[in-house]
Amino acid sequence: MSKRCQLTKKAVMSGNNVSHAKNRTRRTFEPNLHNHRLWSEVQKKWITLKLSKKGLRIIDKLGLDKALEKYDIT
Repeated sequence: MSKRCQLTKKAVMSGNNVSHAKNRTRRTFEPNLHNHRLWSEVQKKWITLKLSKKGLRIIDKLGLDKALEKYDIT
């Protein structure tokens, strides 16, 4: 399964490790993902989502159903 937040669409990025001698080696930056099971009042069922911490904060602020509607998740 991909390392992508289902709400915010954050995904793996690539970049460089840079040493003190300015040697550069490739690395990946992975999003802070968590699997969560959340209750939807509109759908009256549990929904399992793979969310970044930012996605969880959006759900805390807006509520699950409004966040799913705003970010067009079905």
